[in-house]
Amino acid sequence: MLIEEFNFDLPQHLIAQTPLQKRDSSRLLVLNKNTKSFSDKKFTEFIDLLNPNDLLIFNDTRVIKARLFGKKITGGKVEIMIERIINNHHALAHLKTSKKILDGNIFEINKDVVIKVIKKENDLFHIEFHSILSAYDVLEQFGHIPLPPYIERSADKSDEKRYQTIYAKESGAVAAPTAGLHFTDEIFKALDAKKIKHAFLTLHVGAGTFQPVREDNLDGHQMHSESFNVPDETIQMIQDTKANQGRIIAIGTTVLRALESKFSEEIIESGYKETSIFIKPGYQFKIVDALLTNFHLPKSTLFILVSAFSGSDTMKKLYQHAIKHEYRFFSYGDASFIERSN
Repeated sequence: MLIEEFNFDLPQHLIAQTPLQKRDSSRLLVLNKNTKSFSDKKFTEFIDLLNPNDLLIFNDTRVIKARLFGKKITGGKVEIMIERIINNHHALAHLKTSKKILDGNIFEINKDVVIKVIKKENDLFHIEFHSILSAYDVLEQFGHIPLPPYIERSADKSDEKRYQTIYAKESGAVAAPTAGLHFTDEIFKALDAKKIKHAFLTLHVGAGTFQPVREDNLDGHQMHSESFNVPDETIQMIQDTKANQGRIIAIGTTVLRALESKFSEEIIESGYKETSIFIKPGYQFKIVDALLTNFHLPKSTLFILVSAFSGSDTMKKLYQHAIKHEYRFFSYGDASFIERSN
């Protein structure tokens, strides 16, 4: 299967650069599973699409201020993008400098924080924080919210709140689970009023989510690895919902990937695991019935995922509709609600 099959032309002006004033004032493009037709709705109408025995599952990861700016001892600038914190003084990171990076290189964040390069591992570097502060505290005090590369501006104070779901809890992500950005306290109250159940899991989204597929053939693409945990309570709620013929609705592709990974295990139990699952057409879905998700990049693993979920031809038509009707794309953009085709 060739990557070019998942390409489409996206006008630059449809890439949302800022969030809307209100989280839930976004638009919602709904796919009718049976007729393959589309409906243009407001996100606040999402509640009307739900049934009493449905279960919504959210990713409660919290975005850390993963981008640091520093300088070499020689004065050259360096940008450090944390991929994962391993312990209080050790992390994996992407490093960007004008010259080749060597083991033992020292970068100064300020007079109290120094970072040392330990070794390279594939495209990432193991780095060590030399400070009385923990790695998390360094990021909280001196880091910046890591906006995606297609947002062509620097992060400002408002992004610390808006590039974060209102239910974010477990620190560790370097990108937001963006389908959740549309939810407000009012939406959750409406879910409760309709007696729609919801549950949480955690998947710490890595910067690899923005990496393009560089191989011409999908079989040659290596997915990045991410850490996730599905609590026992959520596992039980899923099993109960399935037993009652309810739908499992993933709020975002990170939830879908975590659930499909978890329910592929021989023994289904809680605890942090790693997943590098690459979902492409032909994949047999095990657990998720419907998906709320934003609009994704051409030739991305996420557009490939939604094509696997609802059919490649259907998704191409849905995206053509979204472009024609000027939906906002990507992290700060609008949403779509799609159901599984197989």
